[in-house]
Amino acid sequence: MGVWKFIQDQILGMKWLNEMIGRGLNAVGLNVGERLGGSIQFFLYDVIKIVILLCTLIFIISYIQSYFPPERSKRILGKFHGSRANVIAALLGTVTPFCSCSSIPLFIGFTSAGLPLGVTFSFLISSPMVDLGSLVLLMSIFGAKVAVVYVILGLVIAVAGGTIIEKMHMEKYIESFIMSAVTNNIECPDLTRKDRLVSAKEAMLDTFRKVFPYILLGVGIGALIHNWIPESWIEVMLGSDNPLGVILATLVGIPMYADIFGTIPVAEALLYKGALLGTILSFMMAVTTLSLPSLIMLRKAVKPKLLVLFIMVCVAGIVIVGYCFNAVQYMLV
Repeated sequence: MGVWKFIQDQILGMKWLNEMIGRGLNAVGLNVGERLGGSIQFFLYDVIKIVILLCTLIFIISYIQSYFPPERSKRILGKFHGSRANVIAALLGTVTPFCSCSSIPLFIGFTSAGLPLGVTFSFLISSPMVDLGSLVLLMSIFGAKVAVVYVILGLVIAVAGGTIIEKMHMEKYIESFIMSAVTNNIECPDLTRKDRLVSAKEAMLDTFRKVFPYILLGVGIGALIHNWIPESWIEVMLGSDNPLGVILATLVGIPMYADIFGTIPVAEALLYKGALLGTILSFMMAVTTLSLPSLIMLRKAVKPKLLVLFIMVCVAGIVIVGYCFNAVQYMLV
């Protein structure tokens, strides 16, 4: 237990880094116990910690992804049928792109290849909502219990959402150019270990450049919430006294655009200020799964009726998960 606590606090949570930054700021005359000093400490600590974890995780996950190019993923999914196919698609989403916008081209490719619609939607829901990176980052802030339950429930939403869409036979609401597209079945060449390492490095740098602005924005908002917004305000809006807090957080999250790396600092600050855990996680799920840019991209591939169904299924799942987390928060935090 002591070893795991060390991993949780010092390796994943990097508390030593927070203490070191605090000592450095105190040395230059900034009191980290005051608002300004505390905000700067929160900002520097979270940015550095998230960047270190981000680059490490993306490199490892990108290396793993090199074994699952789109053509191989299609073949894997094509071997399964029924609910098992939805489960495999959701699991496959955990080792694919980190944001919904980058998942949609894969969704279009899978749909064009003739994979069942429900299977492709299970992948589309899972990919941005649940990934290996989110598991580690959530562990670094909320602990292993919260991280594992979040991932499990995210997979449940993905499987259930895809299954519901499959049962409703919505294939006619896919845009015709998607269904008539010719897919490329050319085998991907075998890569050497060096090729995979180089590819993983390039993917890490490319993803870092894309998400770093959102990390800065997310941490900046988190620092503002953490040190400047009164705790009573957060408790009124997102605390236990507001039974509609989960729904409010979900609706607020949908128009935003960020990924898991940009939303976690905001979630951390909200939890510190008294927001309920389920309410916070609903906000994170809504931002990563139903961001407005991704919905605009998805509209190009599906007709309005299917798009609305997708949104309704995701919102219902996110809200249910939020209230479930709120009910058992005392067991997890």
